[in-house]
Amino acid sequence: MSSIAKRSPWGIWKDVIFALFAREIRVGFNDKLGIGWAIVQPVLFIFILSFLRGRLNGGETHGIPTFVFMAFGMVLIQCFLQTFHAGARAIKKNKALFAFRQVQPISVVLASGLFELLVKIFVSLGMGLMMYFLDLELQLSDPLSLMFYFFSLWLFSLSLGFIFGLIALYIPEVDKIQNLMTRPLFFISGVFFSLQDFPQEYWWLLDWNPILHAIELSRYAAYPVYGQVGVSSGYLAMSVLTSTFLCLSIYQAYWKKAISR
Repeated sequence: MSSIAKRSPWGIWKDVIFALFAREIRVGFNDKLGIGWAIVQPVLFIFILSFLRGRLNGGETHGIPTFVFMAFGMVLIQCFLQTFHAGARAIKKNKALFAFRQVQPISVVLASGLFELLVKIFVSLGMGLMMYFLDLELQLSDPLSLMFYFFSLWLFSLSLGFIFGLIALYIPEVDKIQNLMTRPLFFISGVFFSLQDFPQEYWWLLDWNPILHAIELSRYAAYPVYGQVGVSSGYLAMSVLTSTFLCLSIYQAYWKKAISR
């Protein structure tokens, strides 16, 4: 008589996440216009903004090409915003799947976040290829630190999105607050400017923002001449750990009640 192999909860969870991730890829890449726009939109913004800023500073911003300066800002802020919104929408969007015992909210949020990470990797590679053809000086002095900052920002945005997704099950109106909160981020996160553009006595108005730290540190990791001014990798790491701990604590306490609403 053949025995039935008993699968571990960890193995089941990995398979569920992989299946949900594959589903996100199939749905996402079927929307060819959406994926194409994910690459074209930041490129258009960067061309326009780098042209405008280049007219002011001669094509370089604090020692790095203005196009590259803008590229780091645009890719990272879009990584944050799109991952945040994907994480916030994932629970409500996939609520029907929770009828299956193996599917939990954390699985659908992770799958959505991984898909956004995959898209941003493709966007980054596309940007790098474009810089090569434009004959721009693309430098990556510390690629490991650059990957760490990129992943830290992704995890920070996913954990915040997860928190908002859980809150939205209790208070649907939180979506409106969420949109109001994210709109100013383009202007206060160092996308179009550097912290070095402002007098030091005003830095406190901006350097509370972990996204600003991630963007500035990423530029510094690629171009050491840019300088690590007013930002800290320790502050970024602490922000990520705090948001992740808060997210997992809220999830552990409320996820069963949340999906039954």
